[in-house]
Amino acid sequence: MKSCFLPLALACVISSFAKAQTPATTMPYGKIDKADLEMKSCDFENDANAMVLFKKGDVYYDQEFSIILEFHKRIKIFNDQGKDKANIRIEYEGGNRLEYLSDVQAETINLTDGKTEITKVDKKQMLTETVDKTTNALVFSFPNVKSGSVIEYKYRETINNFYDLPDWFFQEDIPVRYSEYQTSIPDLLYFKTQTKTYEPFVKNVHTEESASIGSGQNAFLYTNDKNLRAMANVHSLPSEPFMSSDVDNLQCIRFQLTGIRPTGSFHQSFLDTWAKVGGMLADDEDFGKQLKRKLANEEEIINKAKSIKVADEKIAYVFNEVKSRMKWNNIDSWETNDGVKTAWEKKTGNSAEVNLILYHLLKQGGVNAYPMVVSTRPHGKVNPAYPFVYQFNRAVVYVPVDSVTHYIIDATNKYNTFNETPANLLNSYGLYIDKENEKYDIEFLANTKPTFKSVALEAEITPDGKMNGDVIINNYSYNRASDLKEYDTDGEKKFIEYLKDKDNTLSIASLKMENMAVDSLPLVERANFKVDLTGSDGNYIYFKPNLFSSFRSNPFLSENRFSDIDFGFMNNLTITGSFKMPAGYKADALPKSVSMITPDKSITFRRIVAEQDGAILVRYTINYSKSIYFKEDYPSLHEFYKKLFEMMNEQIVLKKS
Repeated sequence: MKSCFLPLALACVISSFAKAQTPATTMPYGKIDKADLEMKSCDFENDANAMVLFKKGDVYYDQEFSIILEFHKRIKIFNDQGKDKANIRIEYEGGNRLEYLSDVQAETINLTDGKTEITKVDKKQMLTETVDKTTNALVFSFPNVKSGSVIEYKYRETINNFYDLPDWFFQEDIPVRYSEYQTSIPDLLYFKTQTKTYEPFVKNVHTEESASIGSGQNAFLYTNDKNLRAMANVHSLPSEPFMSSDVDNLQCIRFQLTGIRPTGSFHQSFLDTWAKVGGMLADDEDFGKQLKRKLANEEEIINKAKSIKVADEKIAYVFNEVKSRMKWNNIDSWETNDGVKTAWEKKTGNSAEVNLILYHLLKQGGVNAYPMVVSTRPHGKVNPAYPFVYQFNRAVVYVPVDSVTHYIIDATNKYNTFNETPANLLNSYGLYIDKENEKYDIEFLANTKPTFKSVALEAEITPDGKMNGDVIINNYSYNRASDLKEYDTDGEKKFIEYLKDKDNTLSIASLKMENMAVDSLPLVERANFKVDLTGSDGNYIYFKPNLFSSFRSNPFLSENRFSDIDFGFMNNLTITGSFKMPAGYKADALPKSVSMITPDKSITFRRIVAEQDGAILVRYTINYSKSIYFKEDYPSLHEFYKKLFEMMNEQIVLKKS
């Protein structure tokens, strides 16, 4: 991923915040400074509902060469809106005892009548949930939490392997006063670090010391590399429009084991290339070994697929069979849980089970298909320079069509189509597995074709300041899938509110949806509408032709930007309208016909407005030629959007003759 840098002005602001507060440190569990209990707000982010007073992690290896994480976190609650931070969920790989938690302690600290009051969390209220066969979660809530409370918890996590060094996030969705991470790593392990920060460490200390591991005749000495990294006064990461995910943008450090040197100068390679990661997946019991498992009564689907001669028709048939038969259980994983045979019989499974079943049936039906692992948008983008299987959280199917075209097929979502990469996988990488040819490579997942939305309006304006008309909206590709899901999930009443886009002057009747069941056709929405044209006074009528566009409110109002902008796909919009003027009125002020383009020529806007035969004719077009913009480019994009929305929402004025 591209290195994170704030614009200079914003970096200076954050730097001044850091200087304004005394550098913080950690404190022993149960010991607290009274000033923290009396604190009313975060002095470097005044509107925060809560803040992390400190977070500390200490990682080292025990004699069994397991990883030990000693974790301690303390949070200040400022108001009722911050109370949700008192609900804790800690996930870990506990299903197979690869990891387990111990020495868990938690307490709420309040200042009552000038005295410190401590309420401990009853361990009987700490519940362990089973997420899937490999993952557990410890869940608990703090008691007696109110405005001004401080909550803290600590635990010891044992990780029964030597390569899964925990990642560390210095930044969160609330401000962090101090965050410290210390790692003690034997020099016989080679870890590659990925540091993603745009603020300096307040501590970045490296030391070396001799230590021993094992006992008796098997004991030996090694060098222990100790690193302590800390950040102070870290601003919260805001939720920003068109931000890919928190994981992509939080300041953090990550570790990947790339080699082992057990003795002397001997060096053993680990999973340090995508080919090695792919080979591991190909041989994994819960991935590669599932690919050829025979499914109950699969012959009917396979034989029908073999009989279809057109490749796309064959793929569409198998894809729709799996979508209609299998239900996704909303659990994402690159590995199976119950296995494909059981999932097929139960007709439900996680994302790996659903899509490995799809792969198996496509392959047996004669399609040149390969399994692929990917990362969904909330999980974070895959860094191609960081070969590590845990960057992925879903399995899909990869079908190369020709030298430039491929399909990324995912049957977990009924709104997906076989020939279009799902929107929540775009602008990241996938690793496909071709064990037969020992080929394992990554592909960038993008859609180079723009999607379209067209809005056609025909309306008549009455002398009393009313507008009555008809609208036809054609939604293609991802716009089709988005609106179809919105309609199915929320129902017609809420969908109408969605179309109104918070415009209380607009009312919609007689909504009709067409082509809902035909993926290859646009989703057509037809409706009658009425608008109360506020501000009309009998002599003048004012109206905005920008209706049903989803371009009514500017998403980029903030002067600053913390994250890159990822639209996902290129979305082109056309609005055409014919507005018949009432008798006795003529155009008094018409917006000028204009064209506008961004400095990098990636977004173009054109507006045409004319008067003809007693009607106002308008046409707006917005076209995109790329979908990702780095935050360094935000100032120019911010200025463009400001002008764009001014032009989109400029009024037309009619005057009584």
